[in-house]
Amino acid sequence: MHFVVIPTLERVGLAPLLVEEVSRSLTPLLVAFTAFCVLVQGVVLVQIEGVRSLQRDSRGQLLIAVLAMSVVFMLVNQVQPGAMRWLAFNYLVLAFCGALLVIQPVPGDKARAR
Repeated sequence: MHFVVIPTLERVGLAPLLVEEVSRSLTPLLVAFTAFCVLVQGVVLVQIEGVRSLQRDSRGQLLIAVLAMSVVFMLVNQVQPGAMRWLAFNYLVLAFCGALLVIQPVPGDKARAR
């Protein structure tokens, strides 16, 4: 959504400062939504596979990494909002981990994994 809204606003011809302000307010909301979704996925994984799956399973490890990166993003955004390179790097790591999570097999579906 973020990659669709911002270029569209630029093409419409809105002021660059307005586009930048929308981007600055939209990105933390997307990261917060990501953290919420990771918590929900973690709860589902724990219910299906058990608590140990958070450390053993690659899905659990990715979920923990995404949650940690989301928390770090929010902290850095609050403490040092001008650290754009770190925030962009953090956002890209979140996107990469999300792509890796998508290709993981569904928890509890062992027959399909074979």
